Amino acid sequence: MNGKLKTLAAVVLSMSAWGSPLSWGAEAVIVVQRSPLAGFRHYEAAAVWRDMKAGDRLALVREPENPYDPNAVRVEWRGRKLGYLPRRDNGAVARQLDRGNRLQGRIVRLTRHRDPWKRIEFEVFLGL
Repeated sequence: MNGKLKTLAAVVLSMSAWGSPLSWGAEAVIVVQRSPLAGFRHYEAAAVWRDMKAGDRLALVREPENPYDPNAVRVEWRGRKLGYLPRRDNGAVARQLDRGNRLQGRIVRLTRHRDPWKRIEFEVFLGL
């Protein structure tokens, strides 16, 4: 599948998905990436696990002064720090946030799993 078709497929998938960002007022969305949440055990994700649901909005907050990763992107749910976009996946998102693009996130899947990397999957998207 070429790049244009992949983008179109991502837009169509987001348009039809439960809890779609389109219901948040966007006419269309471009899904930038899907990622697991990094840091589940170290922040507030476990404490608010029972209150979260698929489709919930997530805020993406740049932390350019983060001492561990200059491309750090913090993930928040209702003002609570859940964790981070994984380091291996955060470069492009960090650059877009630094340029002022209003990327957003939403929970795609919550899974009870021993591995904390598999508990929260989320999308990063741009609403149009």
